[in-house]
Amino acid sequence: MTEGDPTDEISDIEDRIERLAEIAERCRKYILASKIAIGGGAALLLVTILGLFGFGQTAALGSIALVLGGIVSLGSNVSTLRQTDEAISAAEARRSALIGSIDLRVVADAPLKLV
Repeated sequence: MTEGDPTDEISDIEDRIERLAEIAERCRKYILASKIAIGGGAALLLVTILGLFGFGQTAALGSIALVLGGIVSLGSNVSTLRQTDEAISAAEARRSALIGSIDLRVVADAPLKLV
């Protein structure tokens, strides 16, 4: 491999894409957990307001905190996921450009070593 050979850079880009994909998957899990927290907090707040199980003010405050925390976590992870997806797209485009710049040989043009 020569000094100007892009294969090392392609390998580095592929490692970066794998790391970014792991981050994106983690964000998706947190987004799901945030949606569950919002739904659970809203349901608990509704039950508390209706007085179905005799929960007190502490449950109402806790449910409001759960909803607000879920909203904050959802917003943060959605924006992180968008940024990560953009970074993955940029890395894939760079990788494609590097692969396209490699001078590939047709197998028929390769010298025969064994006859």
